[in-house]
Amino acid sequence: MALVAITREMGSLGKDVASGLAEALAVPIVYHEVIDHLADRMRVRKSHVVRLLDGSANLLERLTADKTSLSIFTADEIVNLALKGKGAVIRGWGATHLLRGVPHAICVRVCAPFEVRKQRMMDRLGTADEGKVADEIQQNDEAHTAIMRRNFSVQWTDAEHYDVVLNTQRVSVKECIDKVVGLVKSAEFAETEPSRKRLEDLAMAWRVKAALRLSPRTRSLRVSVMAQDGRLTLAGLLDNSDERTAVTEVAAHAAGAGDIDDQLRSADAVRPRFQ
Repeated sequence: MALVAITREMGSLGKDVASGLAEALAVPIVYHEVIDHLADRMRVRKSHVVRLLDGSANLLERLTADKTSLSIFTADEIVNLALKGKGAVIRGWGATHLLRGVPHAICVRVCAPFEVRKQRMMDRLGTADEGKVADEIQQNDEAHTAIMRRNFSVQWTDAEHYDVVLNTQRVSVKECIDKVVGLVKSAEFAETEPSRKRLEDLAMAWRVKAALRLSPRTRSLRVSVMAQDGRLTLAGLLDNSDERTAVTEVAAHAAGAGDIDDQLRSADAVRPRFQ
């Protein structure tokens, strides 16, 4: 199973690298499918989702956006898409950080110096307006930085977060593709039963988090969700036993698993009672 997560950076040629990888590995590219699914789940237009992610949303859109739901649903879509089929090349969406703990997933950053990216975008758009193109790239970068800090608490440009960083100022698209394909075929990134189970656990955890966020019964509750070896663990302090029941019911339905470690507590059960 070839699973490659690659950054989406304007003017970096990452799109070309992703396309070449998908062709070389005979797997699909995942990008636009996520937009469609997020728009449906959040009940907003696809253009609204795109603007939120690229930093071009207006003030009203930013103020009314449910950023927590957006981050949870995005993670759920990405991880569960990664689990389907025989592999994928996933562009953007924080996939490089979501899948970092999956041993057979290769996390790649494709980058280039700002001035190189700017010239490429000017050539692509057929414009000589250097200032406008520079502003658009900076706005996109700033939006991505804010999302990564909010969702993953990382500085996404740091090389330590990736298995390989490729600078397309010096390395051609073909060389980038060949390098990543070589890693896919290496023993270090071979899919194994434990690595597959790790991906399945990750998918289960995010599927449950999304279900808890979607349900009116549990949407506002703060619950820790983890999965290991097919076993779901729920933890957190809730107000009452009704909330606890709601969480376990929604989680069990979403997980499709009977093995749940219920570490939830309800305040009405632990609160001292005075006569």
